[in-house]
Amino acid sequence: MSRPPLEVADLIRAAGAAFLKRNRQWLSWKHVKVLRAIARCRTAALGGHLDQCTRCGHRAIISYNSCRNRHCPKCQTAARERWIAARQRELLPTRYVHAVFTLPGELAPLALQNKKIVYDLLFRASAETLLEIARDPQHLGAEIGFFSVLHTWNQKLGLHPHVHCVIPAGGLSFDHTRWIRPRYPFFLPVQVLARVFRGKFVAGLKRAFQDGQLHFHGNLTVLAQPKTFAAWLRPLFRKDWVVYCKRPFGGPEYVLQYLGRYTHRVAISNHRLVSLADGQVTFRWRDSAHHNEQKLLTLSLDEFLRRFLLHVLPKGFVRIRNFGFLANRRRATVLPLCFHLLGSKPPTEPQPSTAQDAHDLRLCPQCGGPMKVIERLTAAQIQLRSPPAPVAAAA
Repeated sequence: MSRPPLEVADLIRAAGAAFLKRNRQWLSWKHVKVLRAIARCRTAALGGHLDQCTRCGHRAIISYNSCRNRHCPKCQTAARERWIAARQRELLPTRYVHAVFTLPGELAPLALQNKKIVYDLLFRASAETLLEIARDPQHLGAEIGFFSVLHTWNQKLGLHPHVHCVIPAGGLSFDHTRWIRPRYPFFLPVQVLARVFRGKFVAGLKRAFQDGQLHFHGNLTVLAQPKTFAAWLRPLFRKDWVVYCKRPFGGPEYVLQYLGRYTHRVAISNHRLVSLADGQVTFRWRDSAHHNEQKLLTLSLDEFLRRFLLHVLPKGFVRIRNFGFLANRRRATVLPLCFHLLGSKPPTEPQPSTAQDAHDLRLCPQCGGPMKVIERLTAAQIQLRSPPAPVAAAA
C-alpha cells in the first residue's frame, strides 16, 4: 500500500507545542507520550538501521525505526501481520462467526472516566454471556472458544466502546467426544445474548460501585450518591442493548484476511485523512445508516486530536483476549482435540520466521531477495552521518 499524502503524525507536528499548552488542563502524561511517539515514528529521532540483501549484497539507505506504540497508525500494520501469523496454527477447519457487543451511548462518559474498570467489565460480561448461552442445551450445549478485540471508537472518532468476538461455529461436547455444530443460522440467538449481556454488565457495574472502584468527575459527580447512581442505572436496564451477530462465514483461509480488519486497528488510519488546511482536518467516514456511504467530515485540528486521544488505553491494558477452549491455560491441551474431532490435524510446520525477523525482513529492490539488518544506528549516529546544513552566503 502506498504512503498516504497526510498522516496523523503530520497533524501532531502541525499542532506542535501550542496544542499541548492550550489543552494542558485535561492532557495527561500518557496522552503526551502517545503524541510524541507518533510524531517521532520513523524519523531520525528514533534512530535507524541499515539493511543488506542476503542474495546480491545490495545495501539500502538508512531506514528509520518505528515507535511501536499501539496507538500509532503506521506501526499497527506490522504488529497485525505478526499476530495473524502466530494465530495460523490455531485456526480450526470450520466456519467462523463474528459477534459484536456494544455499550449504550449513555455509558460512554462513565467509561471515559473509568476506562480500565468499564472496559474490563465489557470483556468479562460479553465473554461470560457467550460461554453461558453456548453451554445451554437449548441453544448449543457445548464448550466454545473465541477471542475478543476491544474497539472504543465510531467512524467519527466519537467514544463508542464495543468488542468484536470471532468464534468457531460450534463447540466441544461436555464429555469432549464430539464436535457440536450450531442449530441456528446466527450461531446463538441474538435477543437472548443481548438480554443476558445487559444483565451481567449492569450487575457488574453495581458491584464496582459498591466496592468503591468507580470515580466520578465533572458532570458525573452527582452519580457518587448511591440513590442517584441507582436511578441513573434503572433506565439502562429497561432499554434494549445492541448485540450484532453475522451468519457464519468462510473457513480458516478467509478468517486470516477477515481478522486483519479488526485485530490491530487504531481510532483512524492514515489513509482516511484527506486534507489539513487553515487549521481544519478533513477525513473520510462511512455512514452505516445510509448503506455505508463514504462521506467527509471536517474538524478543527484541536478537536480532531481531542477525539483521537479519547481512545488512548490505560497502561498495560490487554485489548485482545482469549476465552473458552482458546484461553491461554487450556489452548495447548484442548485445541488439538478440536482438530481431531473435526477430522484434521493441527499444523506442525514451524513459522518461517520469528516475530522479530518478520519485523526486520524486507525484500531487496534489486533482486527480490531477503534484506537483513546489518547495523543499528542511534539518533546521534544518524546525525553525524547527515550532510552538514547549508550555510547562507554572506551578503
